[in-house]
Amino acid sequence: MNNNTDNKWGILYCPKGGIISTPQKRWERIETALHDQHIVYDKIQSESVGSVERLIKMMINNGYKTIVIVGGDSALNDAVNCLMQVEQKVRDGIVLGVIPNGMMNDFAHFWGFDEGEIEQTIAWLKQGRVRKIDLGCIRYVNKKNERCHRYFLNCVNVGLIAAIMNLRRQTRHIFGSRTLSFFFSFILLIFQRMEYAMHIKINTDEIKRKVMTVCIGNAAGYGQTPNAVPYNGLLDVSVVYHPEMTQLFEGIYLFLKGKFLNHRSVHPFRTREIVFEEAEHALVGVDGRLMSGAPVGAFKVTVEQEVVNFLIPG
Repeated sequence: MNNNTDNKWGILYCPKGGIISTPQKRWERIETALHDQHIVYDKIQSESVGSVERLIKMMINNGYKTIVIVGGDSALNDAVNCLMQVEQKVRDGIVLGVIPNGMMNDFAHFWGFDEGEIEQTIAWLKQGRVRKIDLGCIRYVNKKNERCHRYFLNCVNVGLIAAIMNLRRQTRHIFGSRTLSFFFSFILLIFQRMEYAMHIKINTDEIKRKVMTVCIGNAAGYGQTPNAVPYNGLLDVSVVYHPEMTQLFEGIYLFLKGKFLNHRSVHPFRTREIVFEEAEHALVGVDGRLMSGAPVGAFKVTVEQEVVNFLIPG
């Protein structure tokens, strides 16, 4: 083990693209805050989305005990999937932190971290308050008939919202605002009246009917599983049947007000495991990013309790 890295932060900086962002100025502000807090660190910058996992593996192999992601939900997702590939005794010695800087930063928001409060975020991270958090895991077979799995911090979406999250990621470049980008994404897709034939098993319940969207949340799930917390060993599930057109707009209103579960078409569950026997032609998103190798046939989502050390506000 390289002792020189024991007390250093390993910082992975993922610049945020888009027409409204100024990555260099933002990094300079972060750098100033790190200096003011007398934090010793090494910084690596990701050159592409696909480079995050490789760079996190490099940090782990080089013995960094504190790894801080300056990025969003996707970068965090890559980081925890890297951590879950190493032995537990190695993983238990590593602490993961985040300075929100992505297109979507909902897991950071869950804890109260804010993109605009860089100095506060870094001061909190320096305090070193650690909580062991749960991860969800989707297990599936891909087109090559290989058994695969992917961990998630926030949620898995199956159906319409996976498509919206994909559009939201693109429209965020244009609109900047999370709420605006989600709203316009919703409007773009709302008239397609998407629904999918699904066969789902949750606890003792069995759902076999057309469903618009399902969200399985380890945390707030972009507002669809608002009561979920990543430290109770359970997943919250919201199953949304196809509402009438007037109810769709009511659904948007309740979503924006944080009262999504109050909608009559939303059916909430809490479970340790959910099995999709069938989800015909439905898109699947993991932490806001569409899965590249979509599941073929049945797949299941489970939770693993207290598996990653995460820095939370002091």
